[in-house]
Amino acid sequence: MRPALLDPLFATVATLTGVGPKLADLLAKLLGRESVEESRVVDLLFHAPYNIIDRRNRPGIAHAPQGAIVTIQGRVDRHQPAPPGNRSAPYRVFLHDETGELALTFFRAKGDWLSKALPVDEEVMVSGKVDWFNGRASMVHPDFMVKVSEAENLPLVEPVYPLTAGLSPKVLRRAIDGALTKMPVFPEWIDETLAARQSFPHVADAFRELHDPRDETDIDPQAPARRRLAYDEFLAGQLSLALVRQRLRKVTGQPIRGKGDFAAKILANLPFSMTASQSAAVKDILTDIAGEDRMLRLLQGDVGAGKTLVALMAMATAVEAGGQAVLMAPTEILARQHFATISKFAAAAGISCEVLTGRTKGKERREIEERIASGEAQIIIGTHALFQDSVSYKNLVLAVVDEQHRFGVHQRLRLTAKGISPHMLVMTATPIPRTLVLAAFGDMDVSKLTEKPAGRKPITTVTIPTERIGDIVARLKSALSEGKKAYWICPLVEESEESDLMSAEERHAVLSKSLGADIGLIHGRMSGPEKDAAMLAFKSGETRLLVATTVVEVGVDVPDATIMVIEHAENFGLAQLHQLRGRVGRGDEASTCILLYKGPLSENGKARLSILRDSEDGFLIAEEDLKLRGEGELLGTRQSGTPGFRIASLEAHADLLEIARKDAAYIIERDPELSSERGRNLRTLLYLHRRDEAIRFLHAG
Repeated sequence: MRPALLDPLFATVATLTGVGPKLADLLAKLLGRESVEESRVVDLLFHAPYNIIDRRNRPGIAHAPQGAIVTIQGRVDRHQPAPPGNRSAPYRVFLHDETGELALTFFRAKGDWLSKALPVDEEVMVSGKVDWFNGRASMVHPDFMVKVSEAENLPLVEPVYPLTAGLSPKVLRRAIDGALTKMPVFPEWIDETLAARQSFPHVADAFRELHDPRDETDIDPQAPARRRLAYDEFLAGQLSLALVRQRLRKVTGQPIRGKGDFAAKILANLPFSMTASQSAAVKDILTDIAGEDRMLRLLQGDVGAGKTLVALMAMATAVEAGGQAVLMAPTEILARQHFATISKFAAAAGISCEVLTGRTKGKERREIEERIASGEAQIIIGTHALFQDSVSYKNLVLAVVDEQHRFGVHQRLRLTAKGISPHMLVMTATPIPRTLVLAAFGDMDVSKLTEKPAGRKPITTVTIPTERIGDIVARLKSALSEGKKAYWICPLVEESEESDLMSAEERHAVLSKSLGADIGLIHGRMSGPEKDAAMLAFKSGETRLLVATTVVEVGVDVPDATIMVIEHAENFGLAQLHQLRGRVGRGDEASTCILLYKGPLSENGKARLSILRDSEDGFLIAEEDLKLRGEGELLGTRQSGTPGFRIASLEAHADLLEIARKDAAYIIERDPELSSERGRNLRTLLYLHRRDEAIRFLHAG
């Protein structure tokens, strides 16, 4: 049960004074919530300003710089209304100070309102942006206008918030002020000595200071209020991960011990041998699963480093020990591709494999589910359909989750909720820096695959401006006539008004004309069967060029594709470009990746493309990407970035993450049920940060 003191903060935003249905919808959109019901008052507290407007700048009219926000005190001289019948002409009010004259300009304004607000001969204060035109100063629609007699109402320093279309800063500010009044008296959940050492304010003061910055330093991520709230956020995250881990650890694992005969048969049939880091990862995994504790291990391997084989070795051991293993992939294409690879190798050891996805329907689905329930199906590969209620396992002992960041912690828990406590191996091709692993997954054991499998050649990466696209198409034409295969990646599905990026559909049409060949097209709006058909045609060589959006980013395997063209490369993140590049260079032929960019590039854009040109090391690229872009982007979109932090930032607050991790471990060790006074206060913290899932584990334990 959420503590009653938090109830006012968990009321919907629609309950705030002055928030009607239309505004509630805008706020829900701004706060990234699905609906008005889901957007709560507390979300407004966490909506942090990113800048300030400082109105303490009072240079006098003649000395006001072009485009600067200034505050002017002057006397109103005259009004100049728009000519009758001409609605589009502005209404002007002229005022002067001892240095010069300023025209306040209003469009579609009501004259009677202006004559009341700015009476002739009245001393007024106005604040806004000054523009100079032909030696005359003007201010269009001032942000503030008050009579000097009432000037104490003028906020001199004002926070600037992220907004959404249709929402004005004034209206948002009123809603946030309303949210601040709903704050209860919070208990203190941070250790006293830590709070003193870090100069953390109390949490309620931290929220007030966050929304009431006095100068530039208050907006800085290192401001005490921001550091306090960032620490709370990290602590809530680390604590909930620790509770989940504690719960997973309580359910003992089933020790899996095999002689290694199945694995040996598979290895004997491979056309290549394992790399040193693959062998080391397999050894770690087999040691983990042979113990009483459940394994929870992250296997990080760059694109093409051979994670699937490592997973197969573990799954073969699980089957040899009499159990079943599942491999869960984020998409239909990936699941079917894993099935194609794994079933071929598993057959050598006589292991039976099944594939189950959302598209498996009717009789076929019932038969597969029966084989899973009877234990006849030994390795089952699929999408999250593997954990639907209708699927029951005879003896599931190992679960492998591919591309973890596309599944939340919640899907991992659903496995456990089925009353099953398999060992868990999580694989990702997104090389995640250590700080991010900690933030997103807590203290997982990590294995890294560092080498590329034998025989893989390096990929040559070049950056070319869009103006030279004609040369690229000509070179592509001759490469295709020699029987080569190529990808052409575009950022959008279809052309839109707002964007001058080339859409996949449009590029497909242009290339079909100029190359005259059969060209494939694949994008996210196509149905599953359409995507599969397009992939199959490309794989089999029916089409030799595939125009695609980033759907091909993860795991699609066409070993004889050797050319990758990425259009508008400057708009992709580094990690994503690296993933896309990894679609080529999977066979034994030399491959090329061409990054087409539209100049002029920003400094950041130049830095990104040159890092990619100079390195194929995914871990290095991920660290650089984190520095350049921030963590949410690294794990997909900002909203669904696994950490999902609102105030905390891994670049700015990495030191706090480390402290929070140790603090959480200490708390769980001393007070596993959170029943002490500080434990109860920490429950309030978990609820405040919407970590209710973790608290349910306390009761379920």
